[in-house]
Amino acid sequence: MATTQIFMASTLYGTATLAAAIDADRFGPADRRLLLVSNNAATPETTPSVDEMPGFERLRDRFDDVRSWNEAISPFHPGGWAPRADDLPMWERYIRLLWDLGDDDIELAVESIQVNPALALTQIFTGAPVDVYADGLMSYGPTRNKIDPLVGTRVRRLLHLDLVPGLTPLLLTEFDVEPEIVPTEAFVKVLGRLADGEPGRPGTDIPAVPDIAEPALLLGQYLSALGILTAEEEEELHVRMVRGAAELGHTRVVFKPHPTAPARWSRMLEKEAEAIGVELTVLDSPVLAEVLYQRMRPALVVGCFSTALLTASALYGLPVARTGTEILLERLAPYQNSNRVPVTIVDALLPDLADKGAVTGRQPGMPVADLGELLVAVGFAMQPQIYPRRRTAAERYLSTHLTPHTWRYFKRRRLTALALPGALPTQLSFIPRNAAVRRVARRARSVQRTIKRTALG
Repeated sequence: MATTQIFMASTLYGTATLAAAIDADRFGPADRRLLLVSNNAATPETTPSVDEMPGFERLRDRFDDVRSWNEAISPFHPGGWAPRADDLPMWERYIRLLWDLGDDDIELAVESIQVNPALALTQIFTGAPVDVYADGLMSYGPTRNKIDPLVGTRVRRLLHLDLVPGLTPLLLTEFDVEPEIVPTEAFVKVLGRLADGEPGRPGTDIPAVPDIAEPALLLGQYLSALGILTAEEEEELHVRMVRGAAELGHTRVVFKPHPTAPARWSRMLEKEAEAIGVELTVLDSPVLAEVLYQRMRPALVVGCFSTALLTASALYGLPVARTGTEILLERLAPYQNSNRVPVTIVDALLPDLADKGAVTGRQPGMPVADLGELLVAVGFAMQPQIYPRRRTAAERYLSTHLTPHTWRYFKRRRLTALALPGALPTQLSFIPRNAAVRRVARRARSVQRTIKRTALG
């Protein structure tokens, strides 16, 4: 019987990861390889899909067909739709007919299996073996939601990029899924082909990149859209990036905004750059940060907790710096927020932009072994029901490694709820139930937030 491999992707970066894995023979032979693109944007109708992005054609030849998940389930949104259990056989028949799958054996490769659309696809093809691929730092953290064993036990492996050499992913270890590295050289080669595209040439239509030698490259993330920062606070964060780069002696700065970020942020940056004598270029076309690394060879890459910071450091050997991670660690809510692990990794490994000696001296961050122990403790505190076997390791870390620096990665209230070391002492446990004390605590927190916002500016 014929075998069809279905690869689901929602980003160009993820598609490049799949292409690198295929090039490196990380997938077995198949009679047909189908790329299933899913546009997960809030308004897919106004946002380009993966197969419409500049550079996609340089990845297209790894697949026999390209199909759209959005079209298959229209008018539903990929992030909010899942089939009812009773309808699964009907949906499988419909999809097999729509994509000309016949009676083929199906193998799936998906990202973010704990949520839709990946979860929906794995449920429709009940019994199909699943490979999960991860293209970002979240692979080093816990699985976001508890996965049905009927899905989780079908996962054969976790393919991931070696963004933090020596660090083992925690994702899906509750099902004893083995991690497997997508070779760095294969991934860099794929990105190299993207960077070699020629603007305006069919099939290689990479947006033109300004001819600026070794600038400081600033990466925007649009954190206010996630409800972590206000729009004003995020504007100030970007302004701090420009100021920090200038204080380190960089006179040419390139800002790569998030594709969905408002244009007004760029104007605010332009005013600040003009005031401090910095030549600022804002990229107004979608292009992967890795393409900029190869074309510009930036002298410094600055961001908050973008995965691109680690690709710059681990894959291209570029100097990097972070800013804003401390306030994010404080603001992320609930504690289980899946962004907590990427923020923790970046905060622990990379130098603060404000620390000139650390940035210019490229001092190493936390040792990887210590980071691994920290992430196990953070992961257990985030998802104790999914990782009960990690309690002993978490208790060991918290009882011996809590310092004024590492406390930023934990919340006393969370540790108290889980009865972990660092919890609120028993003799003070009455405080949360005392209305007067709660009022005082709320006022104190309000004053503390005001001070932090002032400091951020």
